Amino acid sequence: MALLRTLRLMSLPLGAAALGAEGLVRRGLGQDRGEVSRRQRQRTVARTRRVLGELKGGALKAGQLLSTVEALFPADPEQSWRQALTSLQESNPGIPWSDAEAVLRRELGARWRDLFEEFDEQPAAAASIGQVHRAVWRESGLDVAVKVQYPGVREAILSDVRAFSVASRAAALVARGVAMPPLVTELRTRLLEELDYRREAANQRRFAVVYPHDHGGEGEAVVPRVVRATSRVLVQGWLDGVPLARVATGGTQAQRDRLGELYQRFLLSGPARCGLLHTDPHPGNFRLLDDGRLGVLDFGSCLELPGGLPRTFGRLITALLAGGDDDVLRALREEGLVRPGARLEVAKLRDYLAPFSEPARHERFHYTRDWLKGQFARVNDPRNPEFAVALQLTIPPDQLFTHRVWLGIVGVLAQLDAEVPVRPELRRWLPGFEL
Repeated sequence: MALLRTLRLMSLPLGAAALGAEGLVRRGLGQDRGEVSRRQRQRTVARTRRVLGELKGGALKAGQLLSTVEALFPADPEQSWRQALTSLQESNPGIPWSDAEAVLRRELGARWRDLFEEFDEQPAAAASIGQVHRAVWRESGLDVAVKVQYPGVREAILSDVRAFSVASRAAALVARGVAMPPLVTELRTRLLEELDYRREAANQRRFAVVYPHDHGGEGEAVVPRVVRATSRVLVQGWLDGVPLARVATGGTQAQRDRLGELYQRFLLSGPARCGLLHTDPHPGNFRLLDDGRLGVLDFGSCLELPGGLPRTFGRLITALLAGGDDDVLRALREEGLVRPGARLEVAKLRDYLAPFSEPARHERFHYTRDWLKGQFARVNDPRNPEFAVALQLTIPPDQLFTHRVWLGIVGVLAQLDAEVPVRPELRRWLPGFEL
């Protein structure tokens, strides 16, 4: 199984290379360059969408992570990459009903159907580690979502983590400042934690104290009520609403701004409000409800942060915006982000971190796709001297998921084309930010 998954993942870059060679031949034969590029793009997108959707596990989780920074993908008139990455969030092939029913029988008992008044055998959504069926809970008459974990998904995730480890070392995908073995260990731990739906239910209940299902806590978000949880089946209240990705493409400016503000606040405030950081910021986990609140669907990936967000990032952003070069270096060294003896050009670091620090200059900031592309096109080009400065930073593995969330916030707000308050939220939720 592991070899088959690796081969299928390898087929993606190999297939893209083959299509590139085919395109050269077709253009050489005089075919229209634009039409050739369009067909190549569509075939590449379709293959990527199909392979990741069918593999599920860590491979699909990686595709969902890419959907948070979809705005960075090359533009195409048909928006094929945008549509494909959006569909990876929940619209994937489901498993046969007989396999799903076997999981339900094993987890809920032979008479599992007696727990429900109605149960739709056709999945309403299918994601990376499980699929969702709509049902009615008999005891209360509550409309519920029943999450059923895919058989064999644990082995698939372990296989994908091993493949990631090998590929990362071979291709030098991770900056030298990040120790590779601890990173892989952290990734493996977080992904395997998501497989225990009882742990997810515990996370969800902690968030529900702040954001109950029947009313919005501070009037901002809704967390579905947990009805029943086993290690591989989770029953929770059904939550209607418009998916974030659909708001991004068809919502009004007011809706996009509202959703963006609530999305940002939810992710930043979790550690302070309930001691948990929600570390899966991809758009498929969020909805805009009819009453204007944020709906949150998935709590499998959460990081314990009982003391709130780490002050490291807040202090660094403060130093970058308000301090001189010596202040920045002092903050970096005191927070352990620079190796002893490493030389660092602070001016280049300012440019490199601009996608995160620039919005923090403003009380309100309008995130756009063009802005985000411009930022990352400049700082992530290996030929650009600014890129090298990232290799001098040392990021602790346990903080990588904090940075993942921050990147997700920036990427998703750019997708939404949203204008949101920035400095007031950072003052409120980010320790170390003092501007």
